[in-house]
Amino acid sequence: MTVFTSTGDIDPFLHVTLQKGDKIYCESDAMVMMEANLELKGKMSGGIGGAIMRRLANGESFFQQHIEAIHGGGDCLLSPMLPGALEVIDIGAKQYLLNDGAFVAATSGTEMKIRTQNIGNALFAQSGGFFVMETSGSGQVVVSGFGSMFQLDVMPGKDVIIDNSHVVCWDNTLQYEISVTTGNTGGGLGGMLGNLVNSVTSGEGVVLRFRGAGKVFVCSRNRNSFLDWIKDQARK
Repeated sequence: MTVFTSTGDIDPFLHVTLQKGDKIYCESDAMVMMEANLELKGKMSGGIGGAIMRRLANGESFFQQHIEAIHGGGDCLLSPMLPGALEVIDIGAKQYLLNDGAFVAATSGTEMKIRTQNIGNALFAQSGGFFVMETSGSGQVVVSGFGSMFQLDVMPGKDVIIDNSHVVCWDNTLQYEISVTTGNTGGGLGGMLGNLVNSVTSGEGVVLRFRGAGKVFVCSRNRNSFLDWIKDQARK
């Protein structure tokens, strides 16, 4: 049985222990170290069509790393692209949708498939446009968030609004829709267009409104804001 363990709270490694015959797959370049009993291969999971869809949906690489304990059990260390917390999620009875860049690794009994979003979410969300990644099968999936990670429990009748850049993944039974954080206050523009203009000019972002019953994992840092800050510093 494969065991995923996060090594700490600050920029942790994902420590993976595999028994003989176990397999995992992970994002390209995630592997940091592995013992000699393990074998690493780069594969285009789901063929070229599946690879293209994952690229469109979640910004993933065409090739994933597949690690298998062929000659005996062994350990390996994986690392996400951005610094931040890791969360090991059990899937089977529950499945999850993943935001851009959240996927780190998964056991072989799981699969990442493509789910189509409605046109409103596709036009304004950062989670893959018309497509978003969804887990299937049973086992465990590991996700990462930029900064610390927190689990929110959404309850019926108590909608939760979260800045899209802070959403890591969410229960696929939850209903979600795009919204903005400001009201329509200027420029004579009405409806969604006016709200979007006000959101951009005020510096407030697009948000996701969740309703129903389920879990949402959020991270403390905004990747896009951080990248913008780095670019600003580089120009000074």
